[in-house]
Amino acid sequence: MDIQSIKNRFGIIGNSPALNYALQVAAQVAGTDLTVLISGESGVGKEAFSMAIHALSARKHNSFIAVNCGAIPEGTIDSELFGHEKGSFTGAVDSRKGYFETVNGGTIFLDEVGELPLGTQARLLRVLEAGEFIRVGSSKVQKTDVRVIAATNKDLLELFDKGKFREDLYYRLSTVPIRVPALRDRKEDIPLLFRKFAVDFAERYKTAPVQLDEDAKNWLINYPWPGNVRELKNIAEQISVLSEDKHVTAEVLRRFIPETTGNRLPMVMPSNGSGGNGTHDFNNEREILYTLFFDMKKDVTELKKMFREIVQNPALATPQHSAYLNDLKELKPADIYPGPAIAAGQPMVIHNSNGHEDIHHHEEVEESLNIMDKEKELIVKALKKHKGKRKDAASDLGISERTLYRKLKEYDIDE
Repeated sequence: MDIQSIKNRFGIIGNSPALNYALQVAAQVAGTDLTVLISGESGVGKEAFSMAIHALSARKHNSFIAVNCGAIPEGTIDSELFGHEKGSFTGAVDSRKGYFETVNGGTIFLDEVGELPLGTQARLLRVLEAGEFIRVGSSKVQKTDVRVIAATNKDLLELFDKGKFREDLYYRLSTVPIRVPALRDRKEDIPLLFRKFAVDFAERYKTAPVQLDEDAKNWLINYPWPGNVRELKNIAEQISVLSEDKHVTAEVLRRFIPETTGNRLPMVMPSNGSGGNGTHDFNNEREILYTLFFDMKKDVTELKKMFREIVQNPALATPQHSAYLNDLKELKPADIYPGPAIAAGQPMVIHNSNGHEDIHHHEEVEESLNIMDKEKELIVKALKKHKGKRKDAASDLGISERTLYRKLKEYDIDE
């Protein structure tokens, strides 16, 4: 089957060389049983490629199932994929077949395969190498004949370097790699895709399809599309429904699309002079930042000097300073004592207003710099802060609830 026929059959729009090459590889590998790894950013249409490979294969009359590995909790994903026996875990009231058993003879599409836990990765590797699996809670080895097509929007080798993905599984999955290009890498396809989506939504909502003028097309082409085809489709639907004028200009487009490139760095403002000079403006901005940093350093130095004087002669302290004296005693000697450094274990003398001397022994405590220790400490603090609520703790830590669950098991943390 030629490339254009595949596009027509599976609704794939575009003529860019990168897209055509990916489709050509998919068509060539479809007739085999080789494992395929489809990589690409979120929203580029990786599932459409997996469906095309299955439909063009000898397994096309058998089952096809798509599994989002990132959407299944870590504690149940082994059961979902490989099945379980009755009583193998709490809630297992009956035996259950997994996907690799029910799709025997067909194709299974593992989306977001980089999200699989390491234990599940070992089980999957066994399926790929020997076609064997064991249900959760069973000791009986079962056979399966399933073709695996995997997809990821992450760099699996980078995950391997971080200890989150097995290297042997990566090479097993990527027997035939297919890279689906991002939408910004095939700009010539953007107007075609928008027109197709606009016509489809016009038919669905019984209205006239929207039309883009040249400025709008250029604006659409130059937008970075971080959400890829999925984002473009959503924008086309919004405009089809909400735009009163079916002749869309660039100004109208800006109301629906956030004008951002994802750059969160400070912006250098143009100069007031006509035309402006980019280098001159940047230098001015840099000088402002340097001045700000030096002023901050000067303020901190003056503050430390004032507190040192208060510690050495508390009589100089004003009422508002007295509240800080106890805190100051907890500081390291180097911070409050202007003389030579005090060795670890050597006593430190602080003079009080009554003439007596308080002797404090300073001991150097070596702080752990181990990343895992720090991570465990942060997790424990977050759980305490949110009274054991995993969802709130995970949100505060900036990780998913599933990742938090894995970390709790990894560090053996009692909630």
